[in-house]
Amino acid sequence: MTSILELHRLSKTFRGGIVAVDNLSLDIREGEYLTMLGPSGCGKTTTLRMIGGFEYPDAGSVMLDGRDVTNDPPYSRPVNMMFQDFALFPHMTAEENIGYGLKIAGVGKAPTTERVRAMLDMIELPGMGARFPSELSVGQQQRVALARALVNNPRILLLDEPMSALDAKLKESMQVELRHIHDRVGITFVMVTHDQTEAMIMSDRIMVMHAGRIEQIGTPTDLYDHPRTAYVAEFLGASNMIPATIRRDGGEVVACAGSMSLRLDRNTGDSGTRSLFVRPEKIRLVSREGAAGEESSTFSGTVKELFFSGNMVRIDLDVGAERPVIVHRQLDTELAAAGLPGVGDTVTCAVSPEALKLFDTAEVAAMKAEEAAA
Repeated sequence: MTSILELHRLSKTFRGGIVAVDNLSLDIREGEYLTMLGPSGCGKTTTLRMIGGFEYPDAGSVMLDGRDVTNDPPYSRPVNMMFQDFALFPHMTAEENIGYGLKIAGVGKAPTTERVRAMLDMIELPGMGARFPSELSVGQQQRVALARALVNNPRILLLDEPMSALDAKLKESMQVELRHIHDRVGITFVMVTHDQTEAMIMSDRIMVMHAGRIEQIGTPTDLYDHPRTAYVAEFLGASNMIPATIRRDGGEVVACAGSMSLRLDRNTGDSGTRSLFVRPEKIRLVSREGAAGEESSTFSGTVKELFFSGNMVRIDLDVGAERPVIVHRQLDTELAAAGLPGVGDTVTCAVSPEALKLFDTAEVAAMKAEEAAA
């Protein structure tokens, strides 16, 4: 897949010495849905604005279709932005809002009417073009803003927190709908969000940002299952990050934390004190040690707390380590038949070596200190 947009060593520092983007380089592919994901202040919106021409970098370049557009104003770039607050003109109807860009571009009345009607059909609001924004729901306003951003057939659509104004239920349906619209129109979407679930559902690739830099970029599955840094591991999804001692036991490499002694991949070269990472859903409840499977390690813990969330239960286990081990289980028929453990019960768990990953303790400590200071 060819690149449509190339960012070369972009940097941006604001007044007071605040570094928003720090030497960032990125290739964005033709037709992909790329999401810039990270907390407030990580540089994602500044990067998006530099792509759109609303901010100019202190250093570096923006290449679009092989042409340097770094110093081009927004109106001369084949890029449109859908803003967080939709920015619809309140005195214009939906069809007037959608057709505004065509009017400015000097497109004739007949082709504008035809194009606007097609966009209203695409966003599933046929027959509602005469309504003003105040007469539309928030979800309908978002669709109109999206149609307005797409009506000029931009090469790239930039989306700045497009779901932030929606309630939880509407947000869920619009995530899927926006992804379907992307697939239909076929152009490149670049989205900014702090919502990890939103990024996982909608994206071809996710770029996790931290302190103005790219921590990791890849498919949602790659980032979730194979995080390269402790920051990515903890930012995407729930996680256990437990201080552990790594030692060799014959031909085995073992991570020890509290009463746990878990076998690791034999090829690991780590030793000493490390931070042991495992996703809560990768830990299985088993009735006895023999049911764990040949390659899996087992450990026992005492149930400290249980938390219910829809069809999932979170179980916090005391294993004598520095912090509890979190286990996630779906509330399926099998679990209902076996019965949930209660607080104070001792349960046996199993985890395979492939589910375990080690991170440097200093990296994790620095990350925790940064979170505490924020």
